[in-house]
Amino acid sequence: MPDKQRGIDHLVLCARDLEAARATYGSFGFTTTPPAQHPFGTANSLVQLQGSFLELIAVAAPADIKPPQPGAFSFGQYIQKYLQRREGMAMLVFESQDAVADQAEFLRKGIDTYEPFHFERQAKLPDGSSVTVGFSLAFATTPDMPEAVFFTCQQHAPQYFWKPEYQSHANTARAVREIVMVADSPGHLARFFARLQPPCAVSLDSKALQVATSRGQVTVVTTDSFMDRYGAPAHGPDTPYFAAYTITVADMDATAAVLRSNGVVWRRRGDSIVVDAGAAFGVLLVFVGET
Repeated sequence: MPDKQRGIDHLVLCARDLEAARATYGSFGFTTTPPAQHPFGTANSLVQLQGSFLELIAVAAPADIKPPQPGAFSFGQYIQKYLQRREGMAMLVFESQDAVADQAEFLRKGIDTYEPFHFERQAKLPDGSSVTVGFSLAFATTPDMPEAVFFTCQQHAPQYFWKPEYQSHANTARAVREIVMVADSPGHLARFFARLQPPCAVSLDSKALQVATSRGQVTVVTTDSFMDRYGAPAHGPDTPYFAAYTITVADMDATAAVLRSNGVVWRRRGDSIVVDAGAAFGVLLVFVGET
């Protein structure tokens, strides 16, 4: 089993129009990074938080998307096919210090995995200059969740990636607290998650499957439980999928003020602020105060 819990690194949020997604997330009060091009047909813009980030991603150059080779995972093709069906959160990414070791562990654990994927891209710094950043990825999938992909991400130039200017947000956002998935039978996914994380990090009760990480939590609920939680129905495929995520903020009043001033449709749900999936590219967004 893993020596320690793998913390949440980032969320892959798919949109058909990257600039529209950047504008919408800007209206939510997030600072977004300048767009960047991947060498495999997609482009992204990030919302950097404290130790984790949101990745807004779209297909930018379809001709650069290559079909998967035996034993390899085609990131670009997966995003392309996902967006042919819908917008939403397609992938959950955990932090890594050694993606090659992660892939070997996944293979040893019997998880469907693929050759480690290494790539570089250009990133624009706040001063306008460009630098090269590099990443190594180790993918983990299961036939039970064709609409949800997991991978670990090792950064090779973090000193160029994380920038305080990109981590300051008008809505006072701080961190990803929780990812919520919807599944008909949450307990059936326990074995898979107990391979991604230490088995002791996975717990199950009558309402949900919970997976603790060193940074944030994954919760799997039924459609009925999702409605109870958020007062809104879950709309997604018949197989398990990512339906919502929660961001902690330093000042809930500031968050509400930004949303209100930008004309965002939102609502209160207990002590949280909810932006429904229809206004957030297919995934429900929740803001909560730091505790």
